[in-house]
Amino acid sequence: MRLLWIMTLGAVFAGFAVDCFLGDPIWFLPHPVILIGKLISFSEKTLRRIFPKTEKGERAAGAVMAVLVPLISSCIAFGILFLCWRIQPWVYFAAASFMCWQIFAARCLQKEAMKVVRCLEKDGIEAARKQVGMLVGRDTEKLTEAEVLRAAVETVAENTSDGVIAPLFFMMLGGPVGGFFYKAINTMDSMVGYKNEKYLNFGRFAAKTDDAVNFIPARLSALGMIAAAAVLRFDAKNAARIWKRDRRKHESPNSAQTESVCAGALQLQLGGPASYFGVMHDKPTLGDPDREIGREDVRRSCRLMYGTTVFWLLWFGALSFGLFLLLGGLSI
Repeated sequence: MRLLWIMTLGAVFAGFAVDCFLGDPIWFLPHPVILIGKLISFSEKTLRRIFPKTEKGERAAGAVMAVLVPLISSCIAFGILFLCWRIQPWVYFAAASFMCWQIFAARCLQKEAMKVVRCLEKDGIEAARKQVGMLVGRDTEKLTEAEVLRAAVETVAENTSDGVIAPLFFMMLGGPVGGFFYKAINTMDSMVGYKNEKYLNFGRFAAKTDDAVNFIPARLSALGMIAAAAVLRFDAKNAARIWKRDRRKHESPNSAQTESVCAGALQLQLGGPASYFGVMHDKPTLGDPDREIGREDVRRSCRLMYGTTVFWLLWFGALSFGLFLLLGGLSI
């Protein structure tokens, strides 16, 4: 038990380290997130066929899927790790490290955001609009350079929680099994958690589940980002002020947590009206327009993301190791 605990903790650190150097393992086919996506698509088709095509029927079908997909995903991860442990502890460590690497998305997030800047520098605004369109759901065809950069910074800020800190939080609680449990829920929300005619009822439970599992990680991410802003010599005082003022402005209970901190730390105004499928939505602004956004702000948001991750990685690791030592004295 002691060896399992320390190896699982080490695997989380190893997974993050490999992600920093190599990024998302796109060469690994099929990627686990793709497999989760296929499971979600299969479940949706099957459950829609089984349940009545009524409001209650769609909600029930969505609720069943929201339970089954995370359960299946985490059980598969558990089964693989259990077999690896039975073979040899170091085989378990290698498999667990590999799984943790697949769950982290820090390097991928940085890479995709910086592509927007490189497109602006090399190919101009049209290429940058197309690139940022791969990161956000809003219409990008008519965005100005400032709006393109703002969308990139918002993506990094929001996904600091969804793509990095929340998976880290669940991996620290349950190792790679906890990570895949979270990843399944988050992927479901990204696929079916829309308020449109097709998914308003079917995706309701998945969206609410995602809000619930992200509630604590989103707030931890915001606090960690304020601390990282101080270490990185950004405006931590303003980050805390804007977070207190604007963190509840979004309709989602979690999205504005890190975006408001990032806006304050970088002395920018994020958010504001955006067009989705040709319809303009009057979204609230976060932060104050102290200065115009620039290309360097995308890089600065990525530094803030990494600083937040390292902050919580060290704190979670210290807490977990301290608990390990405490319980180790009780002869686990």
